[in-house]
Amino acid sequence: MGKSYPEVEEEYKKDVQRCKRKLRGHIAEKHCAPIILRLAWHSAGTFDVKTKTGGPYGTIRHPEELAHGANNGLDIAVRLLEPIRELFPNLSFADFYQLAGVVAVEITGGPEVPFHPGRVDKVEPPPEGRLPDATKGVDHLRDIFGRMGLNDKDIVALSGGHTLGRCHKERSGFEGPWTQNPLIFDNSYFKEILSGEKEGLLQLPTDKALLDDPLFRPLVEKYAEDEDAFFEDYTEAHLKLSELGFADTKKE
Repeated sequence: MGKSYPEVEEEYKKDVQRCKRKLRGHIAEKHCAPIILRLAWHSAGTFDVKTKTGGPYGTIRHPEELAHGANNGLDIAVRLLEPIRELFPNLSFADFYQLAGVVAVEITGGPEVPFHPGRVDKVEPPPEGRLPDATKGVDHLRDIFGRMGLNDKDIVALSGGHTLGRCHKERSGFEGPWTQNPLIFDNSYFKEILSGEKEGLLQLPTDKALLDDPLFRPLVEKYAEDEDAFFEDYTEAHLKLSELGFADTKKE
């Protein structure tokens, strides 16, 4: 099985590469990789595989979607990206936000996630309530990610993205980073949740749920042990997330 991506003009492809270079410098300078990754994820994570609504199609720029509870603070990410966005007005918002998410992972030492351009912006924001709630457990995670069309391995690998960033009390009700180096993308999230609670580091109910589940826990242990395995599975999961509902799947 492979994907059939839309044809994109050469000039558009060149703009994607130029934009990627500008994003690298901008995100590095602003130390904003974690919130940019969150923007890309929350933009994509509203996809419903049954109705084919929501997903990574640029609607998160609308105040109505930014006002969803799970998106608290993401107006900051949209604003941070505006100077680069203005340089590349012909890129769709959908491509632009997903490209920024890929760059956020790459410049913090994470894997290079492939990027395929050609997403078209949608107008209609998805309904609220499609994103994960950090206070809930395993069943909730499977419901939310299953609705997107993602599996257990994707859930655990994407959870490892919490190696970047921190929670802010005024946005989520939680405070603090998950790891000692919240601007470095590595496998330390898995090491930290396995080693138990520590002063100053965060463990949310959804993090602990990964340890309680007989299918999730072996993956947590594998990724804590083997960063290459984590990077490989994270790359696959991030790519899937960033392309939900995008391109036709074809048999090879």
